[in-house]
Amino acid sequence: MNLETVQKTNAKSSGLASEVLDILRCLACRSRLDQRAGELVCSNCGKQYPELNGVIRFVDAQNYAGSFGFQWKIHARTQLDNANSQRSENAFRQRTGFRPEDLAGKLVLDVGCGMGRFAEVATRWGAQVVGIDLSVASEVAAQNLEDRDAAIFQADVFQLPFAENSFDFIYSIGVLHHTPSCEQAVKVLPRLLKPGGRLAVWLYSSYNPWYRMSDVYRRVTRRMPQKLLYKLCYGVIPLYGVHQVLRKIPLVGRPASAAVAWLIPMSFNKDAEWRVLDTFDWYSPWYQSKHSYEEVFRWFESCDMEDLRVVEEPIAVNGRKPLS
Repeated sequence: MNLETVQKTNAKSSGLASEVLDILRCLACRSRLDQRAGELVCSNCGKQYPELNGVIRFVDAQNYAGSFGFQWKIHARTQLDNANSQRSENAFRQRTGFRPEDLAGKLVLDVGCGMGRFAEVATRWGAQVVGIDLSVASEVAAQNLEDRDAAIFQADVFQLPFAENSFDFIYSIGVLHHTPSCEQAVKVLPRLLKPGGRLAVWLYSSYNPWYRMSDVYRRVTRRMPQKLLYKLCYGVIPLYGVHQVLRKIPLVGRPASAAVAWLIPMSFNKDAEWRVLDTFDWYSPWYQSKHSYEEVFRWFESCDMEDLRVVEEPIAVNGRKPLS
């Protein structure tokens, strides 16, 4: 066993893998961080980043992301793949354009990892994953991925504790449109890529106006107590049954179902638990923006990203950082 292997083994056994510790930086002075029992400490200014419930904290609060911490504490394993379902892996392919052979052996950043749904897929494909989330969902992800090659942090996308040119791949799926500025959040990420690395984002689309009524309701729902809103979302279970009955009525049934869907936007996932979760996920976040391919391409191009690709499921864009 050579010296490098010993160092990596020692670092991993004491907490973070050496590859991850090497790229971590202090938010205050951008110096390297040293690992100590229960915390990371800046080697220059001495600023401390404590570990709480198995997660290093680079923020003091969930801020606007509290609803996500709430939902992922309840649905800690709802969307994880298993022997009977590969829905998360299929969604990961469709929304990033990445393949298992792309990520195998690579250092990958998951921005807004939630309970670890897509990080689980990436680690299964052989990637070493670093996940960040602003909410306490990071605790759930750390538990779900405790036996995987993954490091999870609670951190803010606008103040990420990583050195530039650190990651081979970065993805963010269904997250950045829930920040105060989706554009600025996207533009933060390319500088963290290694030259030749790829960034993939999936955002809500502005092309389909079905959500217009939900934007009206969200003025109220995002301010509601989370427990109350969550209970109300269980109403989509019988409402789904109403749609199923309406669609069987000749001639008028489908237009009637469409009218109800426009009036009360909801998830139509066939799985009732996913349906409740997805509906809560839609109505609860404080911020929720929708975007077009034209504007997302402009953001990528302004960061000098190249080889831009439209992936299967809108709005999904994948681009590469130039080698030079």
